[in-house]
Amino acid sequence: MLREGQSPVINRADYIAPAYWIDTVDLSFDLDPAKTRVLNKMSLRRNAEVPAQPLKLDGEELNLARVLVNGQGTSFRMEGDKLVLDNLPDAFELEIFTTCAPVKNTKLMGLYVSNDSFFTQCEAEGFRRITYFLDRPDVMASYSVTLRADKVKYPVLLSNGNLVEQGELEGGRHFAKWVDPHKKPAYLFALVAGQLVSREQRITSRAGKEHTLQVYVRPGDLDKTEHAMNSLMHSVAWDEARFGLSLDLERFMIVATSDFNMGAMENKGLNIFNTKYVLANQATATDTDYSNIESVVGHEYFHNWTGNRITCRDWFQLSLKEGLTVFRDQEFSQDLCGEASARAVKRIEDVRVLRTAQFPEDAGPMAHPVRPDSYIEISNFYTVTIYEKGAEVVRMMQTLVGREGFAKGMKLYFERHDGQAVTCDDFAQAIADANPASDLARLLPQFKRWYSQAGTPRVHGTGVYDAATRSYTLTLSQSCAPTAGQPAKEPFVIPVGLGLLGADGADLPLQLAGEAAPVAAPRTFVLTEARQTLSFINVDAEPVPSILRGFSAPVVLEFDYSDAQLLHLLAHDIDPFNRWEAGQRLAVRSAIKSITASAYPAGAEPLNDAYVEAMRSVLRDPSLDAAFKELVLTLPGETYIAEQLDVVDPQRIHAVREAMRTQLATALVDDWATVYDAHQDSGAYTPDPLSSGRRALAGMALTHLCIAATITGDAVWPGKTFQRFKDAGNMTDRFNALAALVSSGHPLAAEALSRFHTMFKDEALVIDKWFGLQAGAPDRGGNILPAVKQLMKHADFSLRNPNRARSVISTFCQGNPAGFHRADAAGYVFWSERVIELDAINPQVAARLARALDRWSKLAEPYRSAAREAIARVAAKSDLSKDTHEVVSRALAD
Repeated sequence: MLREGQSPVINRADYIAPAYWIDTVDLSFDLDPAKTRVLNKMSLRRNAEVPAQPLKLDGEELNLARVLVNGQGTSFRMEGDKLVLDNLPDAFELEIFTTCAPVKNTKLMGLYVSNDSFFTQCEAEGFRRITYFLDRPDVMASYSVTLRADKVKYPVLLSNGNLVEQGELEGGRHFAKWVDPHKKPAYLFALVAGQLVSREQRITSRAGKEHTLQVYVRPGDLDKTEHAMNSLMHSVAWDEARFGLSLDLERFMIVATSDFNMGAMENKGLNIFNTKYVLANQATATDTDYSNIESVVGHEYFHNWTGNRITCRDWFQLSLKEGLTVFRDQEFSQDLCGEASARAVKRIEDVRVLRTAQFPEDAGPMAHPVRPDSYIEISNFYTVTIYEKGAEVVRMMQTLVGREGFAKGMKLYFERHDGQAVTCDDFAQAIADANPASDLARLLPQFKRWYSQAGTPRVHGTGVYDAATRSYTLTLSQSCAPTAGQPAKEPFVIPVGLGLLGADGADLPLQLAGEAAPVAAPRTFVLTEARQTLSFINVDAEPVPSILRGFSAPVVLEFDYSDAQLLHLLAHDIDPFNRWEAGQRLAVRSAIKSITASAYPAGAEPLNDAYVEAMRSVLRDPSLDAAFKELVLTLPGETYIAEQLDVVDPQRIHAVREAMRTQLATALVDDWATVYDAHQDSGAYTPDPLSSGRRALAGMALTHLCIAATITGDAVWPGKTFQRFKDAGNMTDRFNALAALVSSGHPLAAEALSRFHTMFKDEALVIDKWFGLQAGAPDRGGNILPAVKQLMKHADFSLRNPNRARSVISTFCQGNPAGFHRADAAGYVFWSERVIELDAINPQVAARLARALDRWSKLAEPYRSAAREAIARVAAKSDLSKDTHEVVSRALAD
C-alpha cells in the first residue's frame, strides 16, 4: 500500500501517446536567484489518434501567475502538481507565466544556482521544475529562448542551438536569444548564465562545414580545458569516420559546473558537465581522470545523434540511448588506443566495471531488465544495467552482424527514425533488417530477451576428450536465476567466443564434426538452447578450452578448470581477456578456500607457490605491456569476491584479501623493486595508454614495496615513496605515492596527507581525491569510521556538493566493505543517518547512497540483522522522497 503522497508505480505496458503535441516553445527568462520569472508561450494541437481529453501539464515547486489560451484568460484546475485545462480547441496558443527560486533548489534538478551561476538539469523530469509542460520524451518541439539578466553578474548567457540576437537592456541588464534548429524533448533543454570564460576552436568537418567548439569554465580554470577540447575534436572526427555522423550545429558548447548530480548531460548543443569530467592538467589530474574525460566527452557528444536526433519514446527505453551510446564511447576509446594491447586493457577495464557493479545489481533487489517494466522514480534507473549491460547487448549485436554490418544497421536506423522518439525494438529491428542473412536477423525475437529478462545468465561448460577418436566434446548449458516478477527465464542468444589451446599453448584449428575443413581460431559459436554440444574432430591431444573470449557475452562462465589449466591459459592464451581472467579465477579460488576454511590462522598465506610464480613470470615477461601487467597483478576486489559466496562475512574477506596482498608484496619484493626502477620515469608527461600503463605499474610496485616494508621494518622504500610524493612532476605519480603510504598504513602517510592538502587546498577536484583516499583506506581495527566522521567536520566538507558528499560518504559506504560492515553495526547507523540527512537535501544522491545495502540479505550474522534494521529505520521515515523510498522498500522486500 502506498503511503500518503507516495508516487504510484509507472508501468511500461500502460504507455499511451500524448493527448496533445507541442510544436513550438518560446521561453523568456528574467533570471534572478531568489525569483526567476519564466514566460512560456507554446503552440499546441490535439493528437487526433488519442481520445479527446483535458490537457494535463506537469509542474513541480512552481508559483503560477497566469494562464492564457489564444491570448485570453481561461479557467484551469490543479490535480496535485498537474495543471489541468478543459474544453480546449484542436489547435491553440498557450501562455503560462510562473516564478521559481533557483537559489533554494538543492535537488539540482530544473533551474538552480551553483557558485553564483545559473545551470539546468532536466533529464529525466526536471523541466517541470522550470515551467508547466508535457514533460515526457516523446513530445518534441522547436524551441526559442530569450535570457535576460544583470550583465555584471551574468555576462555569459547560453542556451541550446544558435545565438540569433543579443543586446543591452535598461538598468545594467542584457539579453541573448537562442534558437535551436532541431526539435527536441524537454529533457534536452538547457540554459547557463554566469561569469564564465571559454576555450574556443574552429573546425572544418569532412563535409566541409565550419563549426565552433567552446568549453566554458569558471575564470581560473581555463588552463585545465585543453584535454576536454582535444577529446571533443577527436569525438567529432571519430563519429564522422566510423558512422558517417556529422556535427549538425553551427556551434557546440560544453559548460562545467562543480554542483552536478551526474557525470554530464547531453543537452542539444549545450552539454553541461560535472567539472570532474572537464578539468585536467598534469598537476591536478591523474591518468584515470584524463581517460574518463575523453570517455565522457565522447559519450555526451555521441548522444547528439544517439539520444538527441533519435530519442526515447518513453523512459523505459532509456537504454536505447544510453546502452548504445556507452557502446559507442567504449568503441571510441578503444579506437583511439591504437595498439591491440591497449584496446585489450580498455576492454578488461570495462568488463571489470560490469562484473563488479552490474552483476551484483542483477542479483539484488533492484534487479531489472535492460528495458524495465516498471518504476516509481525514473532517476533510480540510471543504472549499470541500463548503461553497461545495455552496451553489452549492443556489442553482441555487432558480434552477430559484424563491424561493417553494424555500421549498415546504424545507417538504416537513422534513415528510418531520424527526428523520432522510438523504442529498443525499433533499434534492434533496424540492425537486423540491414543484415538479413545474419544470426541476429534469424534469432531476433529470442535475442530481444536480453531487453526483457533481468538477471545474469550462467553458462556451464564441460569438456570431454576422446583419445581414440581424436575428438573433443564441449557441452554448454545456460540458466538464469529467478528475479522479482520473473520466476522462469527462457534461453538467451549467447555469442561464445571460443578457442582450444594445445600443449604448446598455441591455438588449434577448430573443425566441428560434419565440417569439411578446419577453421582458424578464434571462432564464435551462438548458444541458443538450454543445452548444446560442440564436437571438435582431429584433435591430437586434450586441449584447454578458452571460452567466452573477449567477454563475448555478459554472462557468468562456470567451467571446472584445474589450476594447471588456468595457469596454462594465463601463460599462453592469445586472448588477453581470458589470459587476465585465468589469473582472476586462480586468485578467487585461493581467496574462497581461505575464507571458507573452518579456521583462518593469522599470518597464513592464502596463495600457493604456483600462483605466486605465475605472477612473477608476468612481471618479468618483456612481451607484455605494463598496463596489462598491472591488471593481472591486481587482485579481485572484496566486493567481487563477496559475490562469489552464498554467505558473506566482510571482515573475513578483508582479512584474506589483505593477506593475499601482503603475500604478493613480500614474495615478489625484489621483482617489485626491479619493476619500479624500470618504470618510474615515463618521460615528459602525456596521458597516452603506454605512458599511463608505465605509471600505473610503478605505482603498484610502490604500494607493494611499502606493504612489504611494514612487515620487515624497512625504512628505505617508504622513504623513497615519500620523496617521490614530494618530487613528482605530475598528479598521477604524486597521488600513487600518497596512496602507497596510505594503503600500507605507514606513519609517513599523515605528513604526506597534510602536505597534499596544503598544496591543493584551492583545487576542489584534488581535495575530493584527498577525502576519498582517506575514506577508502584499508580498515585496521575499525579506524576508518571515526576518521570519516572527522572528515565530515573538516572545513572543506560540504554535504550539499554531490562530488564532496560522494568522496567521503559513498566511498566509505560503497567502496570500503571492511570499514562499513562493522560487527557493532556503527557503519550501518552512520549510513542510515546520512541517507536520511541527504534525502532532505538531494534525493538523487541519497537514493544512490541507499543502494549500499542492496545485498544485505547475503550477509552473515550479526551483519545481516543489523543491516536490515538500518534499512527499516530509513524506510520508516514518513517524508522520505520517492527516490529513496523505492530503493529501501525494494531492499526490504528482498
